[in-house]
Amino acid sequence: MESSVLVRVRVAPSPTGDPHVGTAYMSLFNWAYAQKTGGQFVLRIEDTDQARYVEGSEKQIFDLLAWLGLTWDEGPDISGPYAPYRQSERLDTYRPYVDQLIEAGHAYYCWCSSQRLTQMRDEQAKAKLSTTGYDRLCYGKTREERAQLPGFSETPVVRMLIPDDMDLGFVDMIRGQISAPRPDDQVILKADGFPTYHMAVVVDDHLMGITHVVRGEEWISSTPKHILLYQWLGWEVPAWCHMPLLRNTDKSKISKRKNPAARLVWFQEEGYLPEALLNFLQLMGYPPTDDQEVCSFEDFVADFDWAKVNTVGPVFDVKKLDWLNGHYLRALSEDELARRIVDYIETYQADGLSRLLGKRSADWKQVVRQAVPLIAPRLVTLKEALEKVRFLLVDFVAVDDAARAKVAEDAPMVLPLAAEVLESLVDFQASAIQEALVTGLVDEQGLSKKTVFAPIRVAIAGALVSPPLFESMEILGRDESLKRLREFLRCVH
Repeated sequence: MESSVLVRVRVAPSPTGDPHVGTAYMSLFNWAYAQKTGGQFVLRIEDTDQARYVEGSEKQIFDLLAWLGLTWDEGPDISGPYAPYRQSERLDTYRPYVDQLIEAGHAYYCWCSSQRLTQMRDEQAKAKLSTTGYDRLCYGKTREERAQLPGFSETPVVRMLIPDDMDLGFVDMIRGQISAPRPDDQVILKADGFPTYHMAVVVDDHLMGITHVVRGEEWISSTPKHILLYQWLGWEVPAWCHMPLLRNTDKSKISKRKNPAARLVWFQEEGYLPEALLNFLQLMGYPPTDDQEVCSFEDFVADFDWAKVNTVGPVFDVKKLDWLNGHYLRALSEDELARRIVDYIETYQADGLSRLLGKRSADWKQVVRQAVPLIAPRLVTLKEALEKVRFLLVDFVAVDDAARAKVAEDAPMVLPLAAEVLESLVDFQASAIQEALVTGLVDEQGLSKKTVFAPIRVAIAGALVSPPLFESMEILGRDESLKRLREFLRCVH
């Protein structure tokens, strides 16, 4: 492609269920290249496989890509100069090109039934043939001639006629010169009148002016037949960029059936930030410069180069994402982090919240906002926040049995003294609470800080480990803090 040509890239997911994380992965690299070159990014919905169509899936695609900030210049929801952008709305577009291929001798009708094709494949497998695929029983025959043979179907498909001397090599912007296996006579029009992916993608990419086809490496084997279709129809062939596939830790291809993280919506459900997921997906296909793994999208675009894409299938290590997400969480302002936590709880944990809340329910959002500085240092995902602030929201703290046993000996001595000190405390602020307890119990009573603060922490939070104690007591207030000390004291007497 000449530098003067406006770069146009696209992503074309199918609405067949929860969007795959690979849709975001491919969208990210397409969008980055468009941003780098001042080009355009197109979203097209490939819904010609009506048997696998899932209601609501298309909206999920829109919502999740928008959540990631991967906005498109043209698409089904915003239209554009090449509308419509759903393949099911473009059916009249494809048939003339299929007819053109038939008339030129590059394609032919096939009336073989599905049973006949299954039998053919079984026989080829049993014979262990080196070359398998459609045996061209229908090629060169009229409908009447084919009807005299077994395995006839009334409604034909249309197949490409793959030449024996076809060129199987092509240049990839990521991989250089590569070669693919020889294809068989691929179906390009199904019996229901819908084009197959191979026909529709070529027609749509050409008509929509797509200059660079960026897709997963699983499509390398299909590229020679796509190039054939471009050549037969007299169209300019786009540049090819085949990205490495995302892999599980066992190096298998990541799939929604085996890995919940393959579902793009899973990252929302688990409380990951979109900016962290984008950074993570960048690392999947693009090694960091100078081992700098935290990289903003702006810096990623500025440094973008197809030659830097790692062709080895990246391992989808969620532990790395956890680390990145924690970093991005702590980079947010306290107000912004509180807003995101509240939004997450209302969206995904509303039922759990309602079970927790008692008479303190009116101020739960304020409690969360106050608690953000306490929980942020150890927070990995938004999902964890509710559990970390649970003890600040409930009316009654369920004390962990191990924690109870650990402090049972010291609690009867410490808690009455602590309650007495706190009752007389005028300024119930964290620093004042700490100073009063240290002075009254450590300095004056000669007790160790561990002896003093462990029973108090268990009484307040129900566990030996919790967010900062004195700040938590300030959020709870004097009355609630004293109530918890006394309730726990009754439990250990």
